[in-house]
Amino acid sequence: MAADVELERVSKLYGTFKAVDDVTLTIPKGSFISILGSSGAGKSTILRMIGGFEYPDYGTVRIGGQDVTMLPPHRRNVNTVFQNYALFPHMNAAENVAYGLRQDGVSPDERKSRVREALEMVEMLAYAMRKPNELSGGQQQRIALARALVKRPAVLLLDEPLGALDRKLRQQMQVELKLLQSQLGLTFVFVTHDQEEALAMSDSIAVMRHGRIEQLGGPTELYDAPATAFVASFIGAQNFIAGTRIDDTLRMTSEDGSLFEAGVAAPGVERNARVLGAVRPENVSLARDERQASANRVAATVAASVMLGDAMEYVLRLSDGNEFIARLPRRGAETHAPGARVFAHWEPSFFQLFPYEDLRETRRLGA
Repeated sequence: MAADVELERVSKLYGTFKAVDDVTLTIPKGSFISILGSSGAGKSTILRMIGGFEYPDYGTVRIGGQDVTMLPPHRRNVNTVFQNYALFPHMNAAENVAYGLRQDGVSPDERKSRVREALEMVEMLAYAMRKPNELSGGQQQRIALARALVKRPAVLLLDEPLGALDRKLRQQMQVELKLLQSQLGLTFVFVTHDQEEALAMSDSIAVMRHGRIEQLGGPTELYDAPATAFVASFIGAQNFIAGTRIDDTLRMTSEDGSLFEAGVAAPGVERNARVLGAVRPENVSLARDERQASANRVAATVAASVMLGDAMEYVLRLSDGNEFIARLPRRGAETHAPGARVFAHWEPSFFQLFPYEDLRETRRLGA
C-alpha cells in the first residue's frame, strides 16, 4: 500500500530537550494510525510536525510523496481537529464549517453544497444554525470534525479530540470515527494517551516513550506480543514478577525462589539475566486449594474485589506486599471475599519474559 505520510529520521529539540528523537515512520494511505504515549512522550510534537505547526530540527516529512518539511500548514493537504474544538463562538455551526472554504475563496454555491455534505457526514445538519454554546460537547466535536473534513484533506490529524467527552460519549465517538474513516478512505493520524481509544479504533499503533517509538504494530500484536516490558505495561494491565532466567529454556526463578515457566521470551532475554515475567489479569485463575492450581502459581490474600459488569476483578496481596490482579468472568465463577487465602495461577503459554527494567516511572505516569 502506498505511503501517505512519511517521517524520515525526524528530531525536534527545545533547547537541550529532545521532544522527538530520530523517528522514522511510514503511514499507509487510507489507514488509521494512533500515536500513543504519556505526557511528554513526543506524540503531539509529531502530529504538529506533520501538520506544519512545528518544523523538525533534523529529518524529512513527506505527504503524498512530496517533501513538506518546511512548508506552512496552509500549503499541506492536511487538516487538524483539536481537543478544545476551537470553534468560533459568534458563528453558528454551518458558518464554522464554512470558514476555511471562505478563506480559500470557494464560491458561495459550492460552499453551501460542501458544508451540507460535511454536516450530513457527522449527522449534524439539523443543528446547522446553532451557536457552539447551544451544542453539547459531543455535538461541538462533530462540528469541529465537519470543519476539518469539508476541505477534503488527504490526511486528517486528530489531537486528542475525545479527551473532553464523558466516558459513554467517548466510546460512542470512537465507533463513529472509525466508521467514518473507513467510509471516506482518508488517512487518520490520531494522537492519544488513552490505550483503550487506540486499541478500539486503530489499524496500527505507535507506542512512544521519551521521544522515540518503542513499538509499532497492530492492536492485536501489541496486546498479545508486546516487545518490551514498557509496552506490556502501557497496553492493558499486566502482573509482573521479577526474577532471573535460569537456563536456555523459558524458565525463571523469582526473588523468593519460586519457579515459573513461560511460553515466550521477548528479544534480549539472556540466560542468567534479570527478567520480568508478565501475565495479564484475564489469564489468571484463582484456587482455594494449592492442589487445584497449575505449576505457575503464587499464594495471595484477597485485598479487594471490584465488580466490572461481566467480570470480577480481584486485587490480591502477595507475601512480599506487592499487588497481583485477577479478572474472572462473573458467570459461573466462584467468589472470593476480602481476606480469603487463594492461589493465583496461570498457564505457561500466558507468561512472557522481558529484559528487566524499572517500571515505577510508567506507573507514576498513569500508564
